[in-house]
Amino acid sequence: MKDPGDIRYIARNRKARYDYQIISRLEAGIELKGSEVKAIREGKVNLSDAYAVVENGEVILKNLRISPYKMAQENPDPLRPRRLLVHKREIRKLFIQTEQKGLTLIPLSIYFNGKVAKIELAVAAGRRKYDKRQAIAKAEADRRIKRATHREY
Repeated sequence: MKDPGDIRYIARNRKARYDYQIISRLEAGIELKGSEVKAIREGKVNLSDAYAVVENGEVILKNLRISPYKMAQENPDPLRPRRLLVHKREIRKLFIQTEQKGLTLIPLSIYFNGKVAKIELAVAAGRRKYDKRQAIAKAEADRRIKRATHREY
């Protein structure tokens, strides 16, 4: 059993929580080449345009940009599709969920759990413009309430 304090976050997709309503989350491993692991450790990752799809019984992560590692002799394509390591029953669940209208798989964060690179995926529904405004208004109201109750004590 790994210590939960052994997790080191590399990158987070902050915009995902604003643009999407998160329905469920899932942790998955990533199939990487050697120099990609070193580049991730240096934080050379961009999650902003990334998404995942279920193809041929596999979960494939697309548009994840891992910049080349300077010291490597051979660097793979920075935008190549990467296979995610997920159990078959979870792949079936994801396939059923993403077949529904408006649901997609997006990465929320990439981190190291011990020495292993992991990615946190979410099944999410896109928000419309008015939904985003409501989310901002609710967050601001919650902040005001928290400040007001904090001052009283």
